[in-house]
Parts: sequence; structure tokens; C-alpha cells
Amino acid sequence: MNLPFDKNITVSKLVSIFRSTSATYKFYWFWAILEAIESGKKTITKRELFARMISLSWYTVNYFKVSFGKQDVIQSAVEQIKDLENLSIDSSQEHILSTLLNTRNKETLSLLNHFDKNVPHKFLSPWLGSGSKSEIYEKSDNEFGKVPYRLEKDCLELSDVWFAYFKTHIALLKTFCYWNLTLFLQSRNPNVPDIPNKINRPIQRGSLSTHKTRFWDLVINEIGAVNCIYTNKPLEIGGYAVEHFIPYQFVAHDLMWNLIPADSSFNSKKSDKLPKLDDYFDSFYETQKMGFDIVKALRPKNKFLEHYLPLFPNQVFEKNKFEDHIKPMLSIAHNNGFQYLEL
Repeated sequence: MNLPFDKNITVSKLVSIFRSTSATYKFYWFWAILEAIESGKKTITKRELFARMISLSWYTVNYFKVSFGKQDVIQSAVEQIKDLENLSIDSSQEHILSTLLNTRNKETLSLLNHFDKNVPHKFLSPWLGSGSKSEIYEKSDNEFGKVPYRLEKDCLELSDVWFAYFKTHIALLKTFCYWNLTLFLQSRNPNVPDIPNKINRPIQRGSLSTHKTRFWDLVINEIGAVNCIYTNKPLEIGGYAVEHFIPYQFVAHDLMWNLIPADSSFNSKKSDKLPKLDDYFDSFYETQKMGFDIVKALRPKNKFLEHYLPLFPNQVFEKNKFEDHIKPMLSIAHNNGFQYLEL
């Protein structure tokens, strides 16, 4: 991805900052700097930047459970801070940032300060090389203007030319950071679907009302009721929820092949838990096949039938093929931290 040329700075070195990186630190550090600049700051405390790194990675770690790698401290810091500060996975970025800027919890502060060991000065390696921390701090002062910022004990100060460049091109630079972070996380989560949509917190989850009225209501209206695969309770129109068999937090989509009618009270209990294949797959498959066959017969042009085409291009359900699609996804989700449903 190309960045805009500027005769006053070395853009080529900026382009190279994410090469040969083994953790997410540089991505979130740069993203945090851009967020602070966007709020009008030219001198930024390290504590604010470390807090922004946590808030920016919050949803990816806590909600979608994307793996950063075993050696990446950001992931473990986010998980620990959630408990230390009694924050929910749905906390807004603004609330997380405010909490971390004002906390006095020594354990939280220790987790934030851990990033000061390497992140601020190693980000400058394209410009200043790979010297010791003290050497890079001194060089950042001596070559202020050539490098993006000067490092001090508790803060950094952006040079005039770099501040102007960042501010002018901030939207493109965020895209540059986001794109490189996506590539990095995809390389470490090759079997996890839809990584790009798991980096930012979704503004709003899509409604499943049309999935209910234009698909499952048709099925229930045709046969009278559908039994919930979890509780065996008969489900009638107006008395059920549509739920993700594999949690939304893992698949990040609302495709019909993963959606079934369920007991409303059980749906809230299931939350982001994984159904055990041995316990629920047979019932899930039979409900899906029945729903597909009925809707196909009643409304052959129903748009939700298209959701099944990647699995069954000839529109003929095959149980083994469906299981071969579902089983590894459950296994990968569990390996990434999703827990199995226990009754």
C-alpha cells in the first residue's frame, strides 16, 4: 500500500515500520498515536498511548477472541485488565480509555508500563537503527525532525513536519495501519473467518428479524411448530428467537446455514458458548434441512436460500458435507478461547 509522498520526510521508512514484526505492538502503538493526533495532541503521554493500545485491541481480544500469538503481551494485558478494572467486553473505547487514564490500581499500571520497555523506541528503528533504549532516546532528540517523534521519560513529542503529515493524511494512515494489522492477524489465524471485521467494534449488530419472518416463520407456519434443538420445546410464531449455532463472535456473519429457531430463554443463556457436536449436530442438521426444503418448495426465489450455495452448490443437503464444514469451525473456535455449552 502506497503512502503520499512528502519532500520533508522519509515516507519510505514509515512504509517499512510493519516489516518483520512478530507481535501487534507496533500496529496498536501507531494507531494510538494517530488517535491522539486526531484529538489535537502534539505532545502525548505514554500512559495515554498505552491506554489507547488496550482500548483499540479490546474488542478483538475480548469479544471475537482473535489470537495475537502466545508471546504477545497485549492480549494477556487486555484479558487481565478486564477483570482488574471490572470492565465488560462491551465497554466502549471511550470508557476503557477514561478508566485506564484515571485508575490507581497498581497491577493495571504495571501492565500498561510494561509496554515502555520496548515499544516506543523500537518503533523508531527504521530511522535510528537497533541500538539500546538509551541510545535511541538520545538519537531521537539529536535527530528531531527526521524522526516522527522525540522520546522523553513520560511522553513523546511529535516534530512539526511529521505532525503535519500525520494530521493531513490521518484517514489514509489509519487504513494503512488497519490493512497491515489485518494481514498480520490473518497470518496467525488462517482458519478464523472474517478477520477484517473483527478489528473494530461493530457499530451495531444487524437485526435477525427478516431471517425470522421471511424464513423460519414460513417453516413454522407450514408445519405448526419446530422443536428447539436445545430444550425440545415446541416453538411457534412469535415465541422464539433466531440464534447462531456457531457464535456470531466467531463467524461474524448472519448467514442462514448457521441460524436456527431456539427457545428465547435458552438463547440468552447460550450466549457465545459452543454447542457440542455429539449432542446437537444431528438435530441442528435435521432442522436446517427441513427449513431449507420447505422454503425452497414455497418460495424458490427466497434470497436466504442463496446463503447455502457455498456449502451446497447443487442445492442438495449432504449431512457429511455439512458436518465437515461445522466440525473444524467449532474446534478452531474452542482453541481460540470459546467455551463449550454445559447444561
